[in-house]
Amino acid sequence: MGHWWARNIIEPGKLPLLLALFSFVITFLITRSITRMIRAGKGPFRNVSTGGLHVHHVVPGILLTVVGGFGAIGGHREGFGTGVAAVVFGIGVGLVLDEFALVLHLSDVYWTDQGRQSVEVVVLTAALVGLMLLGFSPFGVNNLSSDELQDRVTVAANIALNFLIALLALVKGKARIAVIGVIVPFVALVGAVRLARPGSPWAKRFYRSRPRARAKAQVRAYRHDERWNRVRRRFQDFVAGAPDR
Repeated sequence: MGHWWARNIIEPGKLPLLLALFSFVITFLITRSITRMIRAGKGPFRNVSTGGLHVHHVVPGILLTVVGGFGAIGGHREGFGTGVAAVVFGIGVGLVLDEFALVLHLSDVYWTDQGRQSVEVVVLTAALVGLMLLGFSPFGVNNLSSDELQDRVTVAANIALNFLIALLALVKGKARIAVIGVIVPFVALVGAVRLARPGSPWAKRFYRSRPRARAKAQVRAYRHDERWNRVRRRFQDFVAGAPDR
C-alpha cells in the first residue's frame, strides 16, 4: 500500500488534487445535510441573513475558491502550504457547485427540479477529477508513448482528433458523454457513432428529411430516458433531498 501510494500519488504530485477532491465531496455532502436539516426545521442551523438579505453559501464558496486557487498556483506541488490551499479550494468548489443551479438560473431554485442540476454537476466533476487521479489525461494524451509525446505533431493530431470526436458527441446532444469523453476518448467515440438525440443540432440538420432515422432516434431516446431518469432521480433525492412539488 505504501509503495502504491508513493508511486501513484506522491511521486506524480497528485496529493493536492486528491486533497481537493476529498474536501470537495465531503463539503458537498455536509452542506446538503445541513440544508436539509434547515429545510426540515431540525438542529441548530439556520439560514444566514444580514439586513434582510439571505447570504447563500455560494458567496463564501467563491471567496474560498479564489484564495485556495491562487494559493495552490503560487505554491509547489509538494508542501504543507500547497496541501492546505488544495483543501481550501476543494471546500470552496463544494460550496459553489452545490448552488450551481442558483447561479445558472440567477434565481433561488435550490429546492426545485432545476436545482437537480447542481447534483449532476457535482457528480460529473467528482468523476472527472477521479479519472484524472487514476492517470487519464485530457484528450487521450496519456495513451501516447514517450517517443510520441516528444513529437509535437503527433500530440497535436491526437488532441485535435479526440476533440473533434467529443465535439461530435456534443452536437448529437450527448453532453455528459462528450465531457467525460474529453478524459476518456473511447466514451466520446461511442456517443459520436450512435444516433443523435431528438432536438440536437445534428438531428435538426441531418434527420429532417430522414423520417425513419428521426423516429428511431425518438424511440431510443424515450427508452433510454425511461430507463435511467427514474434511477438518476432516486439517487439525486437520496443525496440532496427531494425537490418541492
